[in-house]
Amino acid sequence: MRYAHITGWGKYVPQRVLTNDELAQMVETSDGWIRDRTGIAERRIAGPNDTTASMGIAAAIEALDVAGVSGSQLDLIIVATTTPEHLFPATACLVQDALGATRAGAFDLSAACSGFVYGLSMGADAIRAGSANTVLVVGSETLSRIVNWKDRNTCVLFGDGAGAVVLQASDQPGGVLSTLLRADGSGGELLIVPAGGSKQPLTSEALERNLHTIQMNGREVFRFAARVMDRATREVIYKAGWTTDQVDIFVPHQANLRIIELAAKSLGVPLDKFYCNIARYGNTSAASIPIALAEAAESGALHPKDRVVIVGFGAGLTWAAAAMEWSEPRPTRRSQKTLHRIGYGVASVRSRALRLFRRVEDRIFGTLDPTLHPPPRELPGKNGSEPNKVADGRESTSTSRPEAVTTNNSARAEASTVNVNNSNSG
Repeated sequence: MRYAHITGWGKYVPQRVLTNDELAQMVETSDGWIRDRTGIAERRIAGPNDTTASMGIAAAIEALDVAGVSGSQLDLIIVATTTPEHLFPATACLVQDALGATRAGAFDLSAACSGFVYGLSMGADAIRAGSANTVLVVGSETLSRIVNWKDRNTCVLFGDGAGAVVLQASDQPGGVLSTLLRADGSGGELLIVPAGGSKQPLTSEALERNLHTIQMNGREVFRFAARVMDRATREVIYKAGWTTDQVDIFVPHQANLRIIELAAKSLGVPLDKFYCNIARYGNTSAASIPIALAEAAESGALHPKDRVVIVGFGAGLTWAAAAMEWSEPRPTRRSQKTLHRIGYGVASVRSRALRLFRRVEDRIFGTLDPTLHPPPRELPGKNGSEPNKVADGRESTSTSRPEAVTTNNSARAEASTVNVNNSNSG
């Protein structure tokens, strides 16, 4: 039987620290108000050069180093994010390119704050099914770029960052033992970014109404999270064949300290069994659990053979949990890490070379092959008396113009945001 073990972990958080006191100068709030209701003291904000992909790549490299694995050994890359670099291509493909993972498939996964657990479940399933041996799962977010910095109900909550884990196949029992994935789309409007998709493209009106930013019904989301966190945790523990008392550490989604406290009370588990770093990073959505796992492992809060439960909940509505036995990190030599760094440099050169080759290829073959650049073709005259050439080269006697759908591309104006990048770097 094949098992999927976590053998590597890593994180990246931006340097810029935004404190509650700074937020109090931007919106009507205070450090005490934010701490009392959320447990958050500060959060990290992406700098001008930080992107969802670049942060994910940094976390991935750290995770690969811990696992002693190079990018070329990856079979699959899954990036969980609600803030992708583009609608397409997938952010995962940008990560794949940077890591030189030429043998890997890559795709993005959108399940909001539950996304990392969804990705972990899919990666473990791929290993158990035999379709992959080594999988990289990344959670990365730049939520500061979709937050309304004038809305105190949301801007105080979110931060930026990335975390990653490496899953590897093993015949040794352990690793990811059970997972649970759930959704309830009837609550989709409770936590949503309304504009920017195909249903409501981004327009000047949408920008003026801040429909390109996070909209949240905080009270309903709080009640939902409190319900499902307890239920999902109990169910995934049962599926693993454990009891609640046998779990060594819980690593929940870092959305709100009050939700975590309620879950601990409901489960009858001491709060000190829950790993919490929300005070430092806020809610980083799909990145929160892998950041917490990496930090817990680095700080010694996680030990080999520990029984670990992770649980997430978020927009969709979605929720997910996983039970796993923590693995002992493999010793890696400095020379091995150096070789991997050289490999990433080679991957960068390869990527540039391929881009250059495609441009040259387009120039050469575009000139030689006239079918790639057909000559201009005429349209019917206004009165229809002089039929002209149309797209396929034949003549047309049509006097009517086809109906067209027009879009206002100029409406994609830059959203007004509060500059939180240029002061007080942490």
